[in-house]
Amino acid sequence: MADYTAIVTRGPRGAPLRYRPVLYTIPMRFLAAVLLFSATLPAQPAFQISWPQPADGRLILILAKSNTREPRFEVSEGLETQQMFGVDVDNARTAAIDNAAPGYPLANLAQVPAGEYYVQAVLNRYETFHRSDGRTLKLPMDQGEGQHWNSKPGNLYSDAVKVKIDPHATAPIRIELGKTIPPIDPAADTPFIKHVKIQSQLLSRFWGRPMYLGAIVLLPDGFDSHPNAHYPVLYSQGHFERTYSRFRTEPPLRGASGRGGRGGNASQEYGYKLYQDWTSGRLPHMLIVLTQDANPFYDDSYAVNSANVGPYGDALTRELYPYVEKQFRGIGQPWARAVYGGSTGGWRALALQVFNPDFFNGAWVFCPDPIDFRAYAMIDLYQDKNAFFSQGPWKQVPIPMMRNGDGVITSDMDDAIRFEAVLGSRGRSAEQFDIWQAVYSPAGEDGYPAFILDPLTGAIDHKVADYWKEHYDLVHIMQRDWPALGPKLVGKLHFAVGEADTYYLERAVHLAQKFLESTKDPGKGPYAAAAFDFGPGMPHGYTGGYPEPMAAANGTLNQRLMPVMQEWMLKTAPAGADTRSWRY
Repeated sequence: MADYTAIVTRGPRGAPLRYRPVLYTIPMRFLAAVLLFSATLPAQPAFQISWPQPADGRLILILAKSNTREPRFEVSEGLETQQMFGVDVDNARTAAIDNAAPGYPLANLAQVPAGEYYVQAVLNRYETFHRSDGRTLKLPMDQGEGQHWNSKPGNLYSDAVKVKIDPHATAPIRIELGKTIPPIDPAADTPFIKHVKIQSQLLSRFWGRPMYLGAIVLLPDGFDSHPNAHYPVLYSQGHFERTYSRFRTEPPLRGASGRGGRGGNASQEYGYKLYQDWTSGRLPHMLIVLTQDANPFYDDSYAVNSANVGPYGDALTRELYPYVEKQFRGIGQPWARAVYGGSTGGWRALALQVFNPDFFNGAWVFCPDPIDFRAYAMIDLYQDKNAFFSQGPWKQVPIPMMRNGDGVITSDMDDAIRFEAVLGSRGRSAEQFDIWQAVYSPAGEDGYPAFILDPLTGAIDHKVADYWKEHYDLVHIMQRDWPALGPKLVGKLHFAVGEADTYYLERAVHLAQKFLESTKDPGKGPYAAAAFDFGPGMPHGYTGGYPEPMAAANGTLNQRLMPVMQEWMLKTAPAGADTRSWRY
């Protein structure tokens, strides 16, 4: 997650209801069985949806029991989710939602009880990419919204209308997609916050069309009045953000909703506190840089080179980050760069440091996505046969995916995978498990990411898992390459995770600790000298600071980290390095 004041808002997501999989997006080998199954379902009126011009995409139909908000904003893996169905659209102006369309949480239309519902449809439009690897793919390109199908500019949608579902009716319910989501205006620069956008030559060649990278840069106080100063750079990793929302030059709005101790909004209070500390001389003068690398598969790239997503690791370290440092007077040397982030950003931070050990001088890794695939949440991708069930000789038990703060399981794996399969076939949901698959997998025979697990049965493909292991299992890669890699990582790795992480992510961090601590043993050195902070009872989003309340610790994350990062940089700066111009 990128937002440390609300760090649990992104990452793996789940719903407390659990249904056994009945029907998913339909691979060809299951088509005959699905058609036979559909023919046995009770009669149910189909929805017939139309729009003005032929298009490619994923058509999503939502049925809601209330209309407090538009139904398109009421679908999630949470307990309060509304019902949805999804089908692919290929150069068409119409499509039907009937008993064959996969659904979530109910598996098909026949399971919807008779009654009245508010109905809305959205067409998540696909673009055709002719890639340099010879593959032609249809994918939902981000349009500046951060890969949200329900708010993506250019997507077509209908009004929410009230309809009656009657199992005895025969006439289809007709819906017209008469609206288009408008473009999003670019965020405006301020005296402290600057927005950068460049065309990436590396990514443009890979994708066969212009591709762009962006950055949000928080300038240090005194940037303009000290034109000869050059600055260390802190690269904050996380999900797509439109601007730097955690920095606020105005006091919090009084009476705004939230948990602020003085009646204001908590995020506003912490944003204003950062501004106060930023301009008071209490913090080191550094650049903070957020990356914008939304792509056709997700709202961020995971900051590595990938067979499916493209050479984002090289694009960041060879194109975007050097450009930012040149534009905003970064020192531009490895000793003066640090990387940090939580959840997805935590995985990115560790991956950037491990794959670029000479480029960054320290990674602060918080509640990272699985960094060891022996602990892919509650699954061992190398030993387990199935991702949906723990299996014994006489029984099987559902594998959990998410728990609440009291430890109550609120979602399991088959539920999470089916949610994504309804939003997009062939790994195109732009959700959590699909992006892991897109980043880590080789390309499949159809050109889309090879499945790590069967979305119908949960069976794990161990050949794909072996590919994941050698290319993206960060703990395995550190262990495999430690003789050459270890000397470049000594003292640079810092971890924090809650012992009750919502998505069981602490398990992989414990495996990392086991290996890194083992480097103390004779013959296994050099000793990593890595730091670990396991927050007792803390859920997803823990960034350290226990026993301070997590909201306060996360809200002041920059204030906690920057002095520590400065101390490390000054300690490791080479002779002759510029350690003075930015310390005014």
